[in-house]
Amino acid sequence: MAGARSLTRDHNRIVVQALADISLYIDHGERVGLVGHNGAGKTTLLRVLAGVYEPSAGRIAVDGKVSTLLDASLGLNPEATGYENILLRGLYMGLHPREIRTLAPAIADFTELGDFLHMPVRTYSAGMMIRLGFAVATATKPEILLMDEWLLAGDAQFLDKARQRIDTFVSQSQILVLASHSLEVIRKWCRKVVWLEGGRVILAGNAEPVLSRYVQSSR
Repeated sequence: MAGARSLTRDHNRIVVQALADISLYIDHGERVGLVGHNGAGKTTLLRVLAGVYEPSAGRIAVDGKVSTLLDASLGLNPEATGYENILLRGLYMGLHPREIRTLAPAIADFTELGDFLHMPVRTYSAGMMIRLGFAVATATKPEILLMDEWLLAGDAQFLDKARQRIDTFVSQSQILVLASHSLEVIRKWCRKVVWLEGGRVILAGNAEPVLSRYVQSSR
């Protein structure tokens, strides 16, 4: 089953319906994985939960502080330096400037970017942006963690260093919603799974039964 977004024409406009008829309740302490083929709506759903996108219908209620690992460049100003972006992204996360300045040395040390932190972010490689974005996003204890699989594209050396921090970060969150194509990652971190296709929920429930059905459908 291939994931596809719904396309309709409305007065010479093309309307893309990325999500439809989704009703979910995620309780305290739950670890939820989102699976589905490309275009299924996983990342879009995460962005709606994060408040990046506003739903055109229905409503969403979030109780708790949201931390996101959705996009390495989210909240970064390409013309500002790495140090300046630590402040900017911290503000984007809702941190007080004093708190950000206190955290900045540890964030800078974790990135291992050294003098590059004095340079504009537009000069960074994708891997360097991941280091900076990840270090800021994981600098504080989350209540609700929304995570896309972009981090898995980071360089191997950084991932080895970050793995323990990721595990700690995830274990401290009250709610985790993780989108990934890696069933190994979903099985490791998630107790429940939502299977999306074409922007709709195909199946939701305990991880292994849903994953088994999802794997069978892909054969």
